[in-house]
Amino acid sequence: MSISPVMQRLSGYIAHALRKPLPPPVVEKTKHHVLDTVAAMVSGSRLLPGRKGISFVKSLGGTKEACVVGSRILTSAGNAALANGMLAHADETDDSHARSLTHPGCGIVPAALAMAEREQHNGAALLRAVALGYDVGCRLTLSLNAYQFREDGHSTHSFGPMFGAAAAAGALAGLKESQIPHLLSYTAQQASGISCWMRDEEHIEKAFDFGGMPARNGVAAATMVAHGFTGVDDVFAGERSFFVAYGRAPDAQALVRGLGETYEIMNTNIKRWSVGSPIQAPLDCLSFLIKENCLEADDIEKAVVRVAHQGANTTDDRAMPDICMQHLCAVMLLDGSVSFKSAHDAKRMRDRRILEVRKKIELQGDDALAKAMPSRQGIVELRLRGGRELRHHAKAVRGTAENPMTRAEVDAKGYDLMAPVIGKVRARRLCDALWNLEHIKDVRRLRSLLRN
Repeated sequence: MSISPVMQRLSGYIAHALRKPLPPPVVEKTKHHVLDTVAAMVSGSRLLPGRKGISFVKSLGGTKEACVVGSRILTSAGNAALANGMLAHADETDDSHARSLTHPGCGIVPAALAMAEREQHNGAALLRAVALGYDVGCRLTLSLNAYQFREDGHSTHSFGPMFGAAAAAGALAGLKESQIPHLLSYTAQQASGISCWMRDEEHIEKAFDFGGMPARNGVAAATMVAHGFTGVDDVFAGERSFFVAYGRAPDAQALVRGLGETYEIMNTNIKRWSVGSPIQAPLDCLSFLIKENCLEADDIEKAVVRVAHQGANTTDDRAMPDICMQHLCAVMLLDGSVSFKSAHDAKRMRDRRILEVRKKIELQGDDALAKAMPSRQGIVELRLRGGRELRHHAKAVRGTAENPMTRAEVDAKGYDLMAPVIGKVRARRLCDALWNLEHIKDVRRLRSLLRN
């Protein structure tokens, strides 16, 4: 069969992406997300999902093509992508793209980094590949109607980043335009993921579903096709296509709409707080109310927290501190802020003062917030002793595309995540290197800063 216009456009875009300079604002934003994701990898290397990923990959051996962050391991690009993807989503630190319901960075950046090392690319090529991955991955779940796709039980967090990882890895592998359809077909054959990850209590399967699996599978598709594997010429059109198998009312044109004009990395959010996405807005609300009114926990009789139903369901009384709404709101009320350390302090979930404050907090799903755009909004209503009532509605959370963090804020977040793991001097050097990534002639020069 002939190749569809969508496949022709997408294949050409992927194949030529490394030869097309990005607009300066896109270069800058891509650096933000590379640093943010690498910082998540470094900090994640000491958390349980990250430790499991590292130890598993160590057992596999493999050709020494790419490094595993936070370790001394050099292994195959696919193995490194798997481990680093799990590190990047070992907790709730990494970025997110609201409309596509994905965490792009934890799947795409590890795949791009591994392939850039394998192919000895420079930093400019890595930046272009990462931006390409966000463009393809986010559009993939948008083409499936992301919200409906999620309601049908599929994991948008696995599907989108997998195609983004494949696009980035395929470009870095130097695949020709005629090979890109095969790359996408091998990716489609590996595309999987169901949203029961919400029931994962230790975040290990979730780290694999969001980061490790998409990164590994994307690299696998790229390396197989680079090795000479051939396949279906158009997995997105014709009989028994990807869109026949998935999606109630797919929009194939969404895969190419705005390519080269709308860069989806510009629409991707960076978390101000290292906690689950639905908790970002309530913490913004509480931070604002505490500072504006000089509040302390003892001043509050009751706190009602409203988020979309899906967010409430995901964060309601969870056992893990960094995705438990009531716990983190109690931490904010007691401490006046939430740090990476306090968000991950499991022992504190049993602290008497925390438990007392948690009794005052009521979490509610809200129909209006489920439909509100931008998504992930939150409302906090406080009743103080004496009867005074306060309310704040966070519509554009700090770090979102509508209210982005500055370079200095992203740098501070990245440094704070990495310094406890690799030391202050090396953390500063790694931040500086990533801000100057386009000047690095061989990405492998980062290994001395990434390894531990």
